[in-house]
Amino acid sequence: MADTSETTHPEPVGDDRAQGILPAEAIRRLVENRQIIPGGDLAVDQIQPASLDLRLGRIAYRVRASFLPGPERVVRERLDFLGLHQIDLTQGAVLETGCVYIVPLLEELRLPPHIAADANPKSSTGRLDIFTRVIADHARAFDKIEAGYQGPLYLEISPRTFPILVRTGSRLAQVRFRRGKALLSDQETLDLHKAERLVDADTANIAGGIAVSVDLAGKVGLVGYRAKRHTAVVDVDKRAAYDVMDFWEAIETRRGGSLILDPNEFYILASKEAVHVPPTYAAEMVPFDPLVGEFRVHYAGFFDPGFGHVSAGGHGSRAVLEVRSRDVPFIIEDGQIVGRLVYERLTERPKALYGTDIGSHYQAQGLKLSKHFHLPTH
Repeated sequence: MADTSETTHPEPVGDDRAQGILPAEAIRRLVENRQIIPGGDLAVDQIQPASLDLRLGRIAYRVRASFLPGPERVVRERLDFLGLHQIDLTQGAVLETGCVYIVPLLEELRLPPHIAADANPKSSTGRLDIFTRVIADHARAFDKIEAGYQGPLYLEISPRTFPILVRTGSRLAQVRFRRGKALLSDQETLDLHKAERLVDADTANIAGGIAVSVDLAGKVGLVGYRAKRHTAVVDVDKRAAYDVMDFWEAIETRRGGSLILDPNEFYILASKEAVHVPPTYAAEMVPFDPLVGEFRVHYAGFFDPGFGHVSAGGHGSRAVLEVRSRDVPFIIEDGQIVGRLVYERLTERPKALYGTDIGSHYQAQGLKLSKHFHLPTH
């Protein structure tokens, strides 16, 4: 663990006084100021337009149950009590479905008093149905890092559908840094939609964010995928390595535009709306009111600046929806609202946007599985 006994907090200057989500350039300044301790050299593409990818450390702890340390404890104390055994990740290891693992991350934080952070699974993590949450010492909530936090970070990992192969340096989660108030009000979101067209609808449904609905009409006859059970292991660091048909069942368009979600099954669907995130904003998908349906949508909620932006190679991109049903079968209908996008302002425009600027895998996407899969070659 890094020594945090002599932490300094340089005074913010220039754009560092602005309120909002920090873009890549400001994140690099946090690294240079040792307010982010990377635990070795950062990977070339580890800093995204408005977030930092977090890397797994050298050991995974298989634990009996998920937990939060609470204000009086550090995570290490809980690991000593709840840990079952340790797994070496330096040569790679398989994490099994239905199990809970805690992995110390390579990155540690020495945040200044005016900077807080939020974490989220990466897009590819969500599309593999890997449930992840970042835990900080003394935390009372998952994925929330209080302003001024100094200490290590841990990742809770629970593969839900596919067993996964991970190793030291694998990236399953990401973190955003925030100074002050960044979230747009409904009126500000409406004004931004009128100026920038956030979704391809003339009249947007805005109430606690802009509504996103599910597409079950399927212009090309395909509306989604359902994950298969009892598959081979997925190496999270490999691209286009696995045949789609070995892991997924295609869901074709159905008469009436509805779909029955079976309990404890995992689906990949797409939004009916094409989504746009302007260059000086970031967005996050938040679940719709759980009282309207027995399902959960979108584990990986971060949308980077430039997502679906014309100058970044897109013309609006549909949001891919990771859907897991709950305890009872539930019918969802074409056009049913399943989530809401909330927008936050950036402190400054990033030099590189999501899309062609950084070689993003999901720009201008339609219905798309994670980068690990390829279509059959025969």
